[in-house]
Amino acid sequence: MARVLAELGAEVTVTDSSPTQLAALAVTPRHGAVRLAAGLAAPPPGTDLVVTSPGLRPGDPLLVAAQRTGVPVIGDVALARWIDSARPRPAEWLVVTGTNGKTTTVGMLESILRAAGVDAVACGNIGLPLLDAVRAGHRVLAVELSSFQLHWSRELSPRASVVLNVSADHLDWHGCLAEYAAAKGRVYAEGTTAVVNADDEWSTRLAAGRGGVEFTTSEPRDGQLGVHREKLVDRAFTTGLGVDGESGGSGDCGGTVLAGIADVRPPGPHNLSNALAAAALARCIGVPGAAVAQGLRAFTPGGHRGVLVGEHAGVCYVDDSKATNPHAARASLLARHRVVWIAGGLLKGVEVDSLVIETRDRLLGAVLLGTDRATIAAALARHAPNLPVRVVDSGDDGAMMEAVAVAAELASPGGVVLLAPAAASMDMFTDYAHRGRAFAAAVAALGVAW
Repeated sequence: MARVLAELGAEVTVTDSSPTQLAALAVTPRHGAVRLAAGLAAPPPGTDLVVTSPGLRPGDPLLVAAQRTGVPVIGDVALARWIDSARPRPAEWLVVTGTNGKTTTVGMLESILRAAGVDAVACGNIGLPLLDAVRAGHRVLAVELSSFQLHWSRELSPRASVVLNVSADHLDWHGCLAEYAAAKGRVYAEGTTAVVNADDEWSTRLAAGRGGVEFTTSEPRDGQLGVHREKLVDRAFTTGLGVDGESGGSGDCGGTVLAGIADVRPPGPHNLSNALAAAALARCIGVPGAAVAQGLRAFTPGGHRGVLVGEHAGVCYVDDSKATNPHAARASLLARHRVVWIAGGLLKGVEVDSLVIETRDRLLGAVLLGTDRATIAAALARHAPNLPVRVVDSGDDGAMMEAVAVAAELASPGGVVLLAPAAASMDMFTDYAHRGRAFAAAVAALGVAW
């Protein structure tokens, strides 16, 4: 952000509470000027705009001081939108948010768009910064946005957008579920085609009164996308032929067949939902039905999302480290039976009692680690008192090794040891990918020991 602003002629001050981190962010733009200032509690005199990292909470002293004195505060997404809007031919923005499934949906969407020959790129919270995607000049942006980014982005007006689902997450940042959901709901802006998950109460509520297109993993009604006889079917944009030559409109599916269930990877109801959301967004800009199947088949799922990393003594070891909240862990647990569950980390202010109640019949045991392990242990004691539970108190690099070894003792042939933490990773690991790699390494070591 600092580099782009400076190259556009702005005088930029970059601040961070950590001098070490600030020094690592040293910027050398081709034009303009950037200065570094550690620990600012208020904007320097003469500041016209504050552009915040999405990680900073709204109560940060500098942001509060800016708003109190009338200095606008925006995030990186709003900045990218402003710059894009000033181009002769702005990009089409297709925006995805939700508690779970964002990255998978955006990846599927990018693959579908490219299968249709569209100059598209996945960007935003998925990894490629929006500013870089905008300045590269892509025609369509498949944009993943977090609730943090959306909090500071109030005038996006994308071409089409979707809230995949909402469940309690990041309550330590937003304060309550209603504020978290409201941030997500900002994607349903005026003039935007709302793509709505008819199976999710919050998605439906946030889009109320905006019309748009619905999807469901059940049999679709007219105006919806859904599932009919092992096929993904479009009864909203029903023109032309679907895959396998099935006709739209008057065919036996009552719409356009977009793909088969087998084309969706990873498998599972939650990823069918993601695929339908991606298909609906693509159809909003006229992508033909045949490209949906091609794109889904070409899509490569991201790592640490239900990946089998080993099998020992008849027990499968599955890495779903990306399950960083209870909603995601629930989907992972309900997709399996005879599970020894490895869980724990930073719960971010959410409760896990409902998760335990809904999944306890799938569990053979649980191994808990991380900062909030005691909270999960207490929920298991309340709602699954007879379940074997082991707590790993170590906080060093050996904690995952110990957790996997203990889980192996609790597991039985035909069962699964599942890493689905229901919590964030930053208490013990760099990120969820680091946690997943530690799990895979521990499983590999277990195989050697076996």
